[in-house]
Amino acid sequence: MTGSQTPNQRKIIHVDMDAFFASVEQRDKPQYKDKPLVVGGSPYQRGVVCAASYEARRYGIHSAMPSKTAFQRCPELIFVKPRFEVYREVSDQIREIFYRYTDLVEPLSLDEAYLDVTINKKGMPSATLIAKEIREKIWEETNLTASAGISVNKFLAKTATSVRKPNGIYLIPPAQAESYVESLPIEDFYGIGKATAKKMHDLGIYKGADLKRYTIDQLMTRFGKVGSFYYNICRGIDTRPVVADRIRKSIGAEESYAEDLADRQSIIEALGDITETLLRRLQKHHTSGRTLTLKVKYSDYQQATRSRTLSDYLKIDGPQQIIDIALDLLASTEISSRNARLLGLTVSNLECEEVEEAAALAEAEKNGDGGRVVQLKLELTSL
Repeated sequence: MTGSQTPNQRKIIHVDMDAFFASVEQRDKPQYKDKPLVVGGSPYQRGVVCAASYEARRYGIHSAMPSKTAFQRCPELIFVKPRFEVYREVSDQIREIFYRYTDLVEPLSLDEAYLDVTINKKGMPSATLIAKEIREKIWEETNLTASAGISVNKFLAKTATSVRKPNGIYLIPPAQAESYVESLPIEDFYGIGKATAKKMHDLGIYKGADLKRYTIDQLMTRFGKVGSFYYNICRGIDTRPVVADRIRKSIGAEESYAEDLADRQSIIEALGDITETLLRRLQKHHTSGRTLTLKVKYSDYQQATRSRTLSDYLKIDGPQQIIDIALDLLASTEISSRNARLLGLTVSNLECEEVEEAAALAEAEKNGDGGRVVQLKLELTSL
């Protein structure tokens, strides 16, 4: 996008894969096709649903639901253990398709992203046709379906995606943006959760038109700073740009366990497995960091974190240094007297982050801004 373009001239596409994890499992295992399936833990071992197929959703099953509850709602439900490495590989395939059209790609997760195609690599004038082509390419190359929303800003594009989901496409044209939002139920607004929707219902706000009756000062008084966001989106206004190449603030790995870890040897072995996963991710991104953080969640769901920052970057050519530090950090927790249901390791103060910051400071100095503080918007992206 050029500097002369204003937000209402943008062409934004929001792409969201349909029941992504579950759809990958149904694709790879034909015997699961058209059957109610969840990706997640066993209903007999305190499992949780990570993702549900559309066949499972008909029973009211959704992500974050206890697996036991899901099984009670559908005794024929198929439970599949998550394969995150596979999902990441497929996500990379899909993202590569996005980059054929624009470099302005802002991933929200493994299965969702914004694309700014105002100026695109193929010179196509229609964002709707680009979205249609992208969905076709995703199907041809991955055998998975995606839904897409198109409009002039991120809020409207994401709102549009849900209209024809699954496997659909919907456009909210600029001329219809405000009237569309006026008729939209408040609980369908992106950024308004159940608790906020209830507060708005108590104020007589049920649709966008009701929200428009309030001034920005009134909304900020009732909802704080986010009130200004509500004031704008009910008018179809969202000036946030699509932010590409977001910088990772950390890279981590964690594991939760169906049975609590109760002895030192099982904990050491678990940390070894987590370290191996962490090293693979660091090596994949060709980076390391100076801070290692250990996370422990005890059997009563209380959580503890311990961190250590080194003067040099962690070694990623082998696991020993990370394991040694992790065990030292573990000794300062209550693990000797309490069982663990989750362990995690995260590396931060990454090389790529510090290089980016140094580059920004150098650019500021070159432009004569060396005396002012340069604030980088470093956002955590999905691993």
